[in-house]
Amino acid sequence: MPTIQQLRYLVALADNLHFRRAAEACNVTQPTLSAQVKDLEVRLGTALVERSRSKVIMTPTGKDIAERGRRVLREVREIHSIAKSRQSMLESVIRIGVVQTVGSYFLPLVIPDLHAKYPKLGLYIREGFPEVLLSQLEDGSLDLLFFPLPVARADLETLSLFREPIQVVVPSDHRLAQEPEIDPGMLRGETILSLEQGHKLYELVRKISDDYGVELSHDYEGTSLDTLRQMVATGMGVSLMPALYVKSEVAHQDIVVARPFRGTAPSRTIGMVWRKGTSREKEFRLLGELMCQTLTERAPEIIVLGDVSKR
Repeated sequence: MPTIQQLRYLVALADNLHFRRAAEACNVTQPTLSAQVKDLEVRLGTALVERSRSKVIMTPTGKDIAERGRRVLREVREIHSIAKSRQSMLESVIRIGVVQTVGSYFLPLVIPDLHAKYPKLGLYIREGFPEVLLSQLEDGSLDLLFFPLPVARADLETLSLFREPIQVVVPSDHRLAQEPEIDPGMLRGETILSLEQGHKLYELVRKISDDYGVELSHDYEGTSLDTLRQMVATGMGVSLMPALYVKSEVAHQDIVVARPFRGTAPSRTIGMVWRKGTSREKEFRLLGELMCQTLTERAPEIIVLGDVSKR
């Protein structure tokens, strides 16, 4: 029978398709990983990997076993989580995934209070594209996501944390910079700059642009909110950015300014996402409650949706 370690090596190889990178991911030497994968093939009596000097290809059997191995490894991690959850709350590592437009501007607001109250809590944080993060959550590589909602997947549970207004960001010498608030009609004739496709914020900005009858640029798309801000500063267009980014990176700038929408502003909802049935659900809900308490005190720009009862 395969050992847990051999399954871990095989999954790493399937993920990286490269022996050296797989070995680095597992913190072992390449000969060790190669020998263990070979031993696994002998035990199972079938080839799992096609080897050549230039590349690694998983055989159909290897792909199938690696996928099943992911599920086995997820269950093993869940066993460890159950044991830890019986000991104490928020005293172990939580592997967190965040989309790029959330993590850098949301987490710094809440982590100091979390660390003060739960100094043993560790947060392993990975940024990534939405679909990649969802896949990593489902296969057990991550425990929890902070993510734009809704998420329509039957095997995942969600908890709303806050609603974040979207603001208009323009060059400081732009005609709209003199306006205290922006009516959607004022944007007609403007070119809206957005992130590249694959980001949840791109989908939201595209919808807002369609609703308001504004042209969305497809010739120039940003790879991050910071690059978008620089493009706006050079006069290439205006952009629509979430309030926490504005608070962090725009409010203190003099080359670009942010203005709120008049009336009911378009917004996005940010929440937590985890696998249904996880043994850490109570822990995650406590984490969400603590974060909402902090956001209520430190981020008046957003609308807190989660439980803010005092503990």
